Amino acid sequence: MRLVQVTIPAGMRETVLDALDEKGIDYVVTDETSGRKYTGVVYFPLPDNAVEPVLDYLQELGLKEQSYTVVVDAETVVSRQFEELQEEYSTDDTDEERISRQELHTEADEMTPTFPVYVTMTLISAIVATAGLLLDSPAVVVGSMVIAPLIGPALAASVGTVTDDDEMFWEGIKYQAFGLGLAIGGAAIFAWLLKTTNVVPPGIDLSSIGEISERFTPDLLLLVVALGAGVAGVLALSTGISVALVGVMIAAALIPPAAAAGIAIAWGLPLPAVGATVLVLVNAVSVNLAGVLTLWYTGYRPRNWFDTDDAHRKMLRNVAAFLVIVLVLSLFLGSVTLSTYQTSVFQQEIRSDIEDTLDQPEYDRFTLLDVQSSIGEDVTYEQGSIVGVNQQITHVTITIGYENDPDKETLADTLYERINDGTEQEVSVEVRFIEVERR
Repeated sequence: MRLVQVTIPAGMRETVLDALDEKGIDYVVTDETSGRKYTGVVYFPLPDNAVEPVLDYLQELGLKEQSYTVVVDAETVVSRQFEELQEEYSTDDTDEERISRQELHTEADEMTPTFPVYVTMTLISAIVATAGLLLDSPAVVVGSMVIAPLIGPALAASVGTVTDDDEMFWEGIKYQAFGLGLAIGGAAIFAWLLKTTNVVPPGIDLSSIGEISERFTPDLLLLVVALGAGVAGVLALSTGISVALVGVMIAAALIPPAAAAGIAIAWGLPLPAVGATVLVLVNAVSVNLAGVLTLWYTGYRPRNWFDTDDAHRKMLRNVAAFLVIVLVLSLFLGSVTLSTYQTSVFQQEIRSDIEDTLDQPEYDRFTLLDVQSSIGEDVTYEQGSIVGVNQQITHVTITIGYENDPDKETLADTLYERINDGTEQEVSVEVRFIEVERR
C-alpha cells in the first residue's frame, strides 16, 4: 500500500478532487497557506498497482510540472472504500505486486551510489576477488561480490530504457563500462604487484587453481547466471523487495571474471585474458538485456508509449543492440563450450584405451596409477577478430605401477599407438613407471 501526497496548483482543485471521486478514491484535503500558488495538499491511499494509472490519469488532466507528488509506504489502511479499491485493481498476475513506474524510476536512481563511492567499492571488490581467486578460496570470492556496487547501474540502464529516460540509460551504461574496466585494470595491477614481489610463488600454475581455470575457459552455461541475475534483479526492484542478495548474484557474474582477466593480463596470458574479458562483456550485456525484457514483460512502458513513436524506436533499438552483442559473444562462449566437451570426451577415451590395454593378459603386472593431460589452445580468427578457441590435448602423462620387472618399453609403445590412433594431430605420450610391492 502507498500513501500519495499531491500538491494542488491554483485553479485545479476541483479538477483533481473530481478525478479522485470518479476513481472512487477516498482522500483528505488540507489548505496550503505558504502562498506558493498552491491551494491545498490532497492525501489518499492506493494499492501498489493503482499508483501508476492514477498518477498518469492526474497528469493527463494537467497536473504535471505545476505540482509535485510524494509517494510513501503505508503499513495499514482501515477503510471500506479502500478495500473496494483493492478489489477493483486486484489481478492474478505480477502487476498486483509491482510498484509504479514513478517509484521504479526513483528506486533505480537511488541505487546507484555517488561516483567516488562507486569507484572505491568497485576497486576494493576487484582486489578482494583477485586475492580470493589466487587463494582458490570461494569464501573470499563471495565476499568480494557482497561489496560490489554493480547492481545499481545495471538496473538503471534497464529502467532508463523502458521509461524512455535517456539520461538514466546512458548514465547506467557509462557507470557499468567504467566500473568493469576499473575492475579489470585494478585486478591486473594488484596481481602484477603480487607477482613481482613474489607474494605469489613464481612458478605457480594458474590453470591448476579451480577458481581461476573455470573463468579462463568460460562455459556457455555461465551465461545463465547473468540472465538469471538480470531477471531476479528487476523482479526484486519492481516488487519492492530488497535487492541486496540479488546484487550479489549480479556481482557473481561480473566481478570474478573481471578479476580473472586482470590476473591473466598480469601473468602475460593473452588467450585466458580474452576468454575472461569476453565472459565479463557477455554477462554485463545479458544482465541489461534480461532486465529490459523483464520490465517490458511485467508491464512497464514510457507514459506515452502508444503516442510516441520515438520512445518505441529507442526501446527496440536498445534491445536489438543488447541481443546482437549477446549473440555474437555467445558464439565465442559456444566454441569454448564445444571444445571443452570434445576435450573431455577425448580424455575419457584416452583413459579407456589405457585401461583396456592394461587389462590384456601380457600386461597383468602393470597397474594404472594416474593420467594427466596437457591442453593447448588453437585460436580461430575471422576478419582479424577472435571468434573461437579450440582446446586440444597435446601431451599425456601416464603413471603406471609395475612389479617383477616386466617389459616396460613394449607397453609404452603400445600406449602411444593406442592414444594416437585416429587423431588428427600427434599427442606426445610420457609414461612414468613406478615399482610397487604387494604384500
